[in-house]
Amino acid sequence: MPLLLDLAPLRENAPYRRLYAGFTLSNVGSQLAVVAIGLQVYDLTRSTAAVGIVGLCALVPLVVMGLYGGTLVDHFDRRVVGLIAQSIAFVTSILCALQAWAGNTQVWVLYLLVALWNGAFAVASPARSSIYPRILRRDQLPAANALSVFAMNASMTVGPLMAGVLVDAGGFKAAYTVDAVITTAALWGLAKLPALPPEPGEEGAAPSKPGLRSVLDGFAFLATRPNVRMTFVADIAAMLLAQPRVLFPAAGAVIFGGGARTVGALSAAAAVGGIVAMFFSGRLGHIRRQGLAIMVSIVGWGFAIAGFGAAMLAAGGVVDRGTALWFGLLAMAVAGASDSVSAVFRTTILQAATPDHLRGRLQGVFIVVVAGGPRLGEMAGGFLSTGVGEAWTAVLGGMACVLAIVVLSRAQPGFLRYDARHPRP
Repeated sequence: MPLLLDLAPLRENAPYRRLYAGFTLSNVGSQLAVVAIGLQVYDLTRSTAAVGIVGLCALVPLVVMGLYGGTLVDHFDRRVVGLIAQSIAFVTSILCALQAWAGNTQVWVLYLLVALWNGAFAVASPARSSIYPRILRRDQLPAANALSVFAMNASMTVGPLMAGVLVDAGGFKAAYTVDAVITTAALWGLAKLPALPPEPGEEGAAPSKPGLRSVLDGFAFLATRPNVRMTFVADIAAMLLAQPRVLFPAAGAVIFGGGARTVGALSAAAAVGGIVAMFFSGRLGHIRRQGLAIMVSIVGWGFAIAGFGAAMLAAGGVVDRGTALWFGLLAMAVAGASDSVSAVFRTTILQAATPDHLRGRLQGVFIVVVAGGPRLGEMAGGFLSTGVGEAWTAVLGGMACVLAIVVLSRAQPGFLRYDARHPRP
């Protein structure tokens, strides 16, 4: 049984290889921009709550376009839908660079650009995720998802570190300009794909037309499929209750010190943990109890976020700030490893247990959860921190996440018995 990352999808499938390379490079720029925007908002306002509002500005377009975009993916050629959405994201990256070069001091401009980028992302991401089952064998999906999570974590390592260095050395304009340049890689990966028109639905019926009825059809499927539904509910619990990213600017500016470089290091630490976990992910494809693996992984996430909060508390006087920062970085690495394992199995269950004619819509719901959940968590954490402080926000949120997963496991024991050999939605 292989131990290391399974590279078979990259070796054997040229369209997947190009798509993977393009989005890996583009994601570096996206993660760079996420950190830069948080830093710029904090620089303009000196408010963690204002950074939390970035999450609200991202949430609304994520929900609207994630749900509607999924219907577009199921109705039109997935390659074309992805190309259009990614082109809009590219234009947004250019606008971010332009506002920085112009010396913008209005935070609402950043909020507007965040909304535009996330609307495009909410369509591009389900398009890409729905493409994978069309160009790969089912038995290759766990390996491909591990590769995707590995690439995302690599991007979350390189991107935030680049943001810290670029913001310190050349200001926000340098960071956003680099993002705009490397975002072109995703366009190349999509453009090289073959045409991917929609497949017939059940009993040969034509795919449903985009619109509210199509969205409701996706939710109707989800309402009667407890295993697929639980992948969403468990992730919402983790991201809503224990989302630490909104706390990073204050951790760098006040608690640990170090400014932008500390913020970049904390973001990168989670990604490094994910990279290590995925590097040794060769056995994940052989795990049958994938539901149980998800729940155990999310419990690990909750404890790790509580540990990050404890490190911030320690920086207040128990130990010196440098030592406390190292404990905080270790906690974030454990959190990143746990989240990466959970992501592999959540994505695999969704892809394997959902019919092709519904994959776009379910991937749309998925992107609302995995991208919208953290934004809502950031908003909640930002406002909670004004009352109890950043450190206690992380401690209480992490423990609430663990408790929520225990309750969900008892309420839905069938999910713990999910068998990957016989995927049942």
